[in-house]
Amino acid sequence: MMTWYKEADRKTRRVFWTCSAGWALDSADSVVYSFLTPLLMAGLGMTLTQASSIASANFFSAAVGGWLGGWLCDRFGRARILQLTIAWFSFFSFASGFAHSYEQMLIIRVLQGIGFGAEWAVGAVLLGEMINPKHRGKALGTVQSGAAIGSGLAALLAGPFAAMFDPDLGWRIVFWIGIAPALLIFFVRRESDDSDLFKQAQQRNRELGRKTSLADVFKPNILRITIFAGLLSLGVQGAAYSISNFLTPFLHNERGLPIATAGFCILFNSAGGFFGFLTNAYASDNLGRRMVFRLFSVGFIIAASVYLFAPLGSSVPVLMAVGFVYGFFQFGSYASFGPYFTELFPTELRGTGQAFAYNFGRGGSAIFFTGVAMVAATGVTLSTAMATFAISAACCAILSTFFLPETAGRALIGIDDLTLHDGAEGVPPQV
Repeated sequence: MMTWYKEADRKTRRVFWTCSAGWALDSADSVVYSFLTPLLMAGLGMTLTQASSIASANFFSAAVGGWLGGWLCDRFGRARILQLTIAWFSFFSFASGFAHSYEQMLIIRVLQGIGFGAEWAVGAVLLGEMINPKHRGKALGTVQSGAAIGSGLAALLAGPFAAMFDPDLGWRIVFWIGIAPALLIFFVRRESDDSDLFKQAQQRNRELGRKTSLADVFKPNILRITIFAGLLSLGVQGAAYSISNFLTPFLHNERGLPIATAGFCILFNSAGGFFGFLTNAYASDNLGRRMVFRLFSVGFIIAASVYLFAPLGSSVPVLMAVGFVYGFFQFGSYASFGPYFTELFPTELRGTGQAFAYNFGRGGSAIFFTGVAMVAATGVTLSTAMATFAISAACCAILSTFFLPETAGRALIGIDDLTLHDGAEGVPPQV
């Protein structure tokens, strides 16, 4: 299973571990806010709608920041921009612990989103360009598994750890810990960590006097890929966040669990997600990127329905077991984003395209989880609102795969090799 790692050189291994740690800690901060929602509502006097609006604003700013970060890494180098994004989101994660009002938290989380939106895409591009094509799914999918570790860490911090302190102090300490990822910038070497593929593409651009812009991913020869990659991302992330953003209130209010106990249950979701990531990572290199997105989306719909509506009561062992299966599909769906988006976009636009598509889904998913809060506020049960939006989003993900090409095992292309044709199978030849 680790053949790809044994074949990698020292630089690739170091980049792998840096990206993995960065993504795990980035993921922890992105979900810890939702896990802390009950404490934040009490500490800052917010309503559920206000708390959700901050999460929505954070996701929208992440979409903008991610797109900008992707373009910057195409212009100035993957490693240099990776350092910048890690430092940015770490600082504003730390600053979140000093908020004293809804307005202050809103501003800080918007600024934090700009950095955390870019980190994943830049790291995925950096590593994806170094890996052998036949192992790209395994390597980047394994990096993506850090999200499950991050979510588990967030559940521990927001649940039992925060409960050790005064309610108004606990959530602040959790945010202050968010400064830790900044240490990772010392493990990234600027120009020396950029791939030879990227350096060659930069050299071609200089020779031709060609510069890339944010709008290049909307040009006719790449527009189809940009649209449906964005919709795929929107479907997967909209489905996940429609549920994950409300897990603590759901388990507390509808399942009758104490907040600290709910945190332990969510930890088992993350444990299942870790194995879902690894399963997807290895399956996508063999079954293809599109097929694993379909299989995991169908599994998500079934598992989410059971988790939300089955007569499980407040039995913690049962909720942990079912949550493990649910987490397997929810988190596992993400594992193929890195390799698939790396293969879909040409080198000169890879950062821009990948960041836009992924963060379009991340920002657009705010529509889904804000919708959950709004519908629940009308008197509909939270579980019903969660399921309605989550299943709709998962169907969007499945549908989009029929309009995208299969790319598993293909070598990466440059913009000069890009000759798309009509139809879902229209892809550039392997180079």
